[in-house]
Amino acid sequence: MPGGRLTQQERRQIALGLADGLPYAEIARRLERPTSTVTREVTRNGGPLAYRADLAHRATEHRAQRRRPTAPGGPQPGPQPHGRDSEAVAAYEEQLTTVLMASGLNRMAARVITCLSTTDAGSLTAAELARRLQVSPASISKAIAFLESQSLVRRERDERRRDRYIVDDELYYQSVIASARANDRVVEAARQGVTVLGPGTPAAVRLENIARFLDFISESIVRAADQAREVLHTTPATTPEDDSRE
Repeated sequence: MPGGRLTQQERRQIALGLADGLPYAEIARRLERPTSTVTREVTRNGGPLAYRADLAHRATEHRAQRRRPTAPGGPQPGPQPHGRDSEAVAAYEEQLTTVLMASGLNRMAARVITCLSTTDAGSLTAAELARRLQVSPASISKAIAFLESQSLVRRERDERRRDRYIVDDELYYQSVIASARANDRVVEAARQGVTVLGPGTPAAVRLENIARFLDFISESIVRAADQAREVLHTTPATTPEDDSRE
């Protein structure tokens, strides 16, 4: 049933689709489910290579049994600023987290980035992150340590001497440049292989072509990133349609 929990049969269909090498979008189409549902299901249960339908189904049932209903007097999400729809924001945060996980982040790191990115201030303390995500401070500390090592967040002290974690305006610029630099290391290694294998040999020609291709891609990426960098520091102009919504 679209919108409801996945059934065991649907999970078996997902497993069959993965075994056949089908993309998530095609598996979702056959199930009449959103692609994000299939992506989230596979990511949560070992990834495309380790996904097992029966294990995934049991794990989901176990998680459901462990969930405790929220007490009537328990903490409830506060109202969203700017008149935002709380349910729509929550759905979007789950979607963005899934996309970030598909790009290589683990779930907690992806949740932290999502939380920081969807906060107007763009910064939160560890205590605020733990409270918003309803996880332990240790989980936040571990995720932050990883994100800092990847230059995906930066740390600042506020006026109360608390560490605040910030999604920098140049996050994606830095990420793109880091990707280009990673390509540069592959280029260097490929050209070393040309020398070892002997210029002009089939293997060396293959490596040289790889090096030339990645070298061109890296230069293009860095040039484009430098040209577009100022976009990260501008405020998009509002359109008449945007104005009419206010």
